[in-house]
Amino acid sequence: MAVVEYEHQGHIAVITLNRPDARNAINPEVAARLADAWLEVRTNDEVRVAILTGKGIAFCAGADLGQLIPMISGTRQPENEWDERVAEDPGIVSRALLRNFDPETPVIAAINGHGIAGGMEILQGTDIRVSVAEAKFGVQEVKWAIFPAGGSTVRLPVQLPYAKAMELLLTGDLITAEEALELGFLNYVTDDPMAKAMQIAEKIAANGPLAVRAIRHSVRECLGKPEGEALRLENQISAPIFQTEDAREGPKAFMEKRAPEYKGR
Repeated sequence: MAVVEYEHQGHIAVITLNRPDARNAINPEVAARLADAWLEVRTNDEVRVAILTGKGIAFCAGADLGQLIPMISGTRQPENEWDERVAEDPGIVSRALLRNFDPETPVIAAINGHGIAGGMEILQGTDIRVSVAEAKFGVQEVKWAIFPAGGSTVRLPVQLPYAKAMELLLTGDLITAEEALELGFLNYVTDDPMAKAMQIAEKIAANGPLAVRAIRHSVRECLGKPEGEALRLENQISAPIFQTEDAREGPKAFMEKRAPEYKGR
């Protein structure tokens, strides 16, 4: 049984965390396979959108405290090939959590259950989030004297109001899906997050893929920069898009009242 499943549905990549008995906690094998999946998303030109989800009652409970954390802290020696990979390349964990690694493709989270600790940190690296109502979210590392090093001290104060982000980071408390929706951390709360995520993914995949990537890149690169600097950067990112074949195809298809046929060129 693969602990991380990866499949294509047209131009959409679906990545599924598959350790339901362990609430999809990230052990060395999950970290390595998830890092590999993100690399495939970034390098495969056929992939225009990715969906990340989990099996079972939890989306992801974070790092496996019995396997992964002891490997990182050096209190456990490698016991198999996955341990060896993490030991030889500690950056695997960061890539799995979308920290210091950009898949360069929109990522939609179809959240099937709780996203806690590292699970919450993966979500902060995604672009659009759809959740079941039963899910709860938070970074509880501080309760175990661990630092939430998957990017939460950088991303969470940007994605939530500062005071609320600090409350979650310093107390380790959880918030409900409804609270996360009200705070803007989630886009939708629904009974079937995968169906909603797929609906959104299909809309994105139908758009010009180079424009989609450039828009996402511009938003992420310009975030937090002074307006003048951000606008100059936006010009640099947007200018090449107007010279593409797709940019000629889009207006032409509109004028001819037909669906555009984008090639990613």
